[in-house]
Amino acid sequence: MTFKRIGSTAFIAIISALVTIAAFSYYANRAGEQTFEQKQASNITPVSFSEAGQIPVALDFRYAARMTTSGVVHIKTSYAPRNTSRGSDNPFRDFFGDDFNPFGNMQPYQNQPQQSSGSGVIISDDGYIVTNNHVIDGGNKIQVVLSNKSSYEGTVIGTDPTTDLALVKIDQKNLPFIRFGNSDSVEVGQWVLAVGNPFNLESTVTAGIVSAKGRNIGIIKTHDSNGRQANGIEAYIQTDAAVNPGNSGGALVNTSGQLVGINSAIATPTGAFAGYSFAVPVNIVSKVVNDLMKYGIVQRGYLGITMETVTDELSKRNNLDDLNGVYIDSVLHGSAAEEADLKRGDVIIKINEQPVNTSPQVQEQVSRYHPGDKVTVTFKRAGREKTVTTILKNKSNNTSIVEREENSTLASLGAEFSDLNSTEKKELGLEGGVKVLKLNDGVLSRNTQMKEGFIITQVDNRQINNLNDLKEALTGKRGGVLLAGRYPDYPGQYYYAFGL
Repeated sequence: MTFKRIGSTAFIAIISALVTIAAFSYYANRAGEQTFEQKQASNITPVSFSEAGQIPVALDFRYAARMTTSGVVHIKTSYAPRNTSRGSDNPFRDFFGDDFNPFGNMQPYQNQPQQSSGSGVIISDDGYIVTNNHVIDGGNKIQVVLSNKSSYEGTVIGTDPTTDLALVKIDQKNLPFIRFGNSDSVEVGQWVLAVGNPFNLESTVTAGIVSAKGRNIGIIKTHDSNGRQANGIEAYIQTDAAVNPGNSGGALVNTSGQLVGINSAIATPTGAFAGYSFAVPVNIVSKVVNDLMKYGIVQRGYLGITMETVTDELSKRNNLDDLNGVYIDSVLHGSAAEEADLKRGDVIIKINEQPVNTSPQVQEQVSRYHPGDKVTVTFKRAGREKTVTTILKNKSNNTSIVEREENSTLASLGAEFSDLNSTEKKELGLEGGVKVLKLNDGVLSRNTQMKEGFIITQVDNRQINNLNDLKEALTGKRGGVLLAGRYPDYPGQYYYAFGL
């Protein structure tokens, strides 16, 4: 009787195991229905080395290299030809072609196609690739070259200039991809590898250690929908792994082959690697990628404060108890911080129980959440520790999902603008206009000879008196655009034409 019971139990166990295997196979074959997170979790491929047993795993980089090199791609970005003429601008060229020259004394236009390159990381088997925004920004054609040298045209799914990240997709299946790790668990002194695919030389791997976390180096310059400069989110992982310009957008991985960051910048006086490189933490990358996939735009929550890392000088000036935390310098009216009764002079020490000791660390923690999400803020006030719960808001101070703007032309022009003040209007004899304060990389700098200080007074014969007029005139615009205006110190009307 005992043997019969044992046999019955064994039979049931075998049947259960077969059912489990069948169920697993069934769901594994439905990969197309998996979420992005499920696909990430499923990419676990063991690799063995017969000779690896005598080397400590922390110092053996072969496993991580073999796991990740095939998941890093080379990206070539092509741009529209740039007008390199040093003569007067021909405002009709974009409308009527290169040979249109009614003024006779103009220099011929020389069209020089431009191209840049960088790296990217495959993050799902169906062709999603994350890279730096600066690698693909402004491009009209994106070519993705895989590690096996096959090449495909890429489509931009979305961009986030605030973190210098972009999401690109190629129409391919069953691609090797890199599994996400946890950047919160990365520690200073930990070994990491920088994996890139620069200059189409196939994958390159360099090793180093994490030198610091939460670094802000002030390199991200973005613009809001009105063309005004806005602050970027920088909370970089700093390493001494060698990273050169062609590695932008490549992978920073741990020794287990997990993605912990996207390599974005180097500290250099020469343009070449000089000791330090910086990567966007993968926990920020994950949030940005998921938002771009779902909404086409990043949904970012804000506390609504201006803040400053506590220093010895600030601590003495404000009679603080210690040097820990982040000092609240001001609280915006109607913000999440105001509703939580946070005040100027409070010192934030934790966000959702995660210790924060610098402004970039606060930025990093808050940037992981959406408008409408609840977060706890632990702070010190007059020496006493308190914790409050608040609901984050968007930039418009509400909790609504931000819709993707169909037209972001004003920001893509790559310039900083301002309305003319009353003194300027009077001196120039104008009813209004929009001054170009600064030209950055963008449509205007690439495709026209416009100089800083130019005052836009018309778009396609439509009067422009302020920034709102300019934004409305460009919203939904496609094809040729003709800007008219003047310079404060030069007589006459100037015209600049470009295509969208």
